[in-house]
Amino acid sequence: MRFYDLEQGYIHFDKININDFTIASLRKNIAYVSQNVTLFNDSVASNIAYAEENIDQKKLLDAASKAYALEFINELEYGFDTVIGENGSKLSGGQRQRLAIARAIYKNASIIILDEATSALDTESERHIQNALDALSENRTTIVIAHRLSTIENADKIIVMDKGRIVEEGSHRSLLKQQGSYFKLHALHFSEEKS
Repeated sequence: MRFYDLEQGYIHFDKININDFTIASLRKNIAYVSQNVTLFNDSVASNIAYAEENIDQKKLLDAASKAYALEFINELEYGFDTVIGENGSKLSGGQRQRLAIARAIYKNASIIILDEATSALDTESERHIQNALDALSENRTTIVIAHRLSTIENADKIIVMDKGRIVEEGSHRSLLKQQGSYFKLHALHFSEEKS
């Protein structure tokens, strides 16, 4: 997203160097969902359609539905018009996360960055959010940063990093066959889930 300029190397989107984009046009094409969701003391609708003056109601409803947020939004006192408090203080962690995903769906960006988007959630919330993330990622370039392996198992390409260096890359299946770092992480994750 060019919060920092590269010191070496390069990043291309569709064979175009990111430095050839204006920052505004680059960021317009990227939706970012992080572990720490930023929400505003405003209505649910305004938080989903962030920075858009004229909210498209059909698009708003579709985004909330795909993010598995519609059910809890409809239960709020004023639905989409409910003011959610500073940083979404009137909502649960899972609800805040689903609003962030709805915002990304509403934005309809071609590139999605998911930075530990499910790490702090209980199993029920994670299930809803994983379904929402699957809907969000459909037909888009998606970059997922995760420690929770269930989040990345279906990725086309997994890059395993250790101390800032790439140590392995491949599909879930091919990395398990290599029996390297990813294999060890997977075995550890599986044993923790069993206990």
